[in-house]
Amino acid sequence: MIVGLHPPPSDPLLVHYYRSAFKTYLEQSGYSVSTQRMLPACIGEFLHYGRFTRLEEVSLPAILSFYEWLHIRPLKRGSGALSAMMISHYVYALKVFFHWQEQSGELLYNPMSGLRLRRVAGGNREPLSREEISALFSAAVSLKEQAMLHLFYSCGLRRSEAVRLKVSDVQVKYRLLYVRSGKGARRRVVPLTGAVAAALGAYLSQERPGGSGAFMLNQTGRPMSGNGYYLLLKEVVRRAGLHAEISPHYLRHSIATHLLGGGMDIENVREFLGHRCLESTQVYAKCNPDQLKDLWK
Repeated sequence: MIVGLHPPPSDPLLVHYYRSAFKTYLEQSGYSVSTQRMLPACIGEFLHYGRFTRLEEVSLPAILSFYEWLHIRPLKRGSGALSAMMISHYVYALKVFFHWQEQSGELLYNPMSGLRLRRVAGGNREPLSREEISALFSAAVSLKEQAMLHLFYSCGLRRSEAVRLKVSDVQVKYRLLYVRSGKGARRRVVPLTGAVAAALGAYLSQERPGGSGAFMLNQTGRPMSGNGYYLLLKEVVRRAGLHAEISPHYLRHSIATHLLGGGMDIENVREFLGHRCLESTQVYAKCNPDQLKDLWK
């Protein structure tokens, strides 16, 4: 049963304590500043909604009730309801929070463990086909644009990871790319094919000004920003004649799907993407049902 739109206040000390403690955990774990703000706010709203006096009172029905309530919760500013993307942020916050509580020994059981929530309408996006990926590379007229596509598609980087990528992180000779500060402060090594290594090396040696520092620079010689990457990709997308909604993350989504479709084990795809858990890989990639059956045996 869904609690009303404006439930009575919960214990304010409980809400404040866990918001503060969770923020400290996220900060110490290396999460971005925006994540340190957003996830504790989501957890605070959940605790307020459930009117809990102790964390042990949280149950699966309470989580499901909160999830359903998010679909009808009015916006705090303006009219309308929460977007599918925003609801997914709440779900992610709950997963991270209760995983932390279980791992730290504060909870004996993670109420989010094994929970499968229905997809929110509008949250699904078809990945790009291999033909569309080829069209993008054909439309990339500079070595810089080619390198940018390889970072997001061939290497599966997040936009924030591309922004932080240094020249020293790309070892062309050894065909390796080091992600030294991924999401949640997780590091990983991305193997490069000969063609990808050659393309990244060509940008470094022929188009990028010399010196160390950020791997990709903008037109003024400064490190490429997240918005700079987005605008560069948008121009390539325009030339290729594809739909304008394609973002760097869209390319990451597509390579995950293509790797699974090509027969790569889902655990290897998880490591390639830098995901903490397999559930995240399943969200971003269209998994072959037979692969999932084998995985969960």
